[in-house]
Amino acid sequence: MEVAQMQRSLVDYTKTLFMEGFLDAQFLQLQQLQDESNPDFVVEVVSLFFDDSEKLLNDLSMALDQPNVDFKKVDAHVHQLKGSSSSIGAQKVKDACIAFRNFCEEQNIDAWVALLCLNLLIYNIFELEIRIRCLMKFSGP
Repeated sequence: MEVAQMQRSLVDYTKTLFMEGFLDAQFLQLQQLQDESNPDFVVEVVSLFFDDSEKLLNDLSMALDQPNVDFKKVDAHVHQLKGSSSSIGAQKVKDACIAFRNFCEEQNIDAWVALLCLNLLIYNIFELEIRIRCLMKFSGP
């Protein structure tokens, strides 16, 4: 595949991630921070996000598995994940966090609703990770 065609494919794939709501304008700002002095900046930031997300999802799972769920603790974890996802432009993850936080405000949600929210977060993070890793591999040297 020639270079020009590969570049068009990369642009098209990136546009798709925006059109499908996986990414927002914050991701573009993140990309603008990358330069010759730090060529792996985006990859490093996104990798840190996924590493932190894994820990937060484990913490959320443990917090929701308690007989008496501490919704303030759950909300704090979701709030942290919302902030992290916002900082890299992970729109679907951020939206799932907002929905989860809305349920946390009720503080008496059924276990199945909490698990549904958690599974939606897990799904969105996992799907985003696959797509971002494809984008990074596709755009790499």
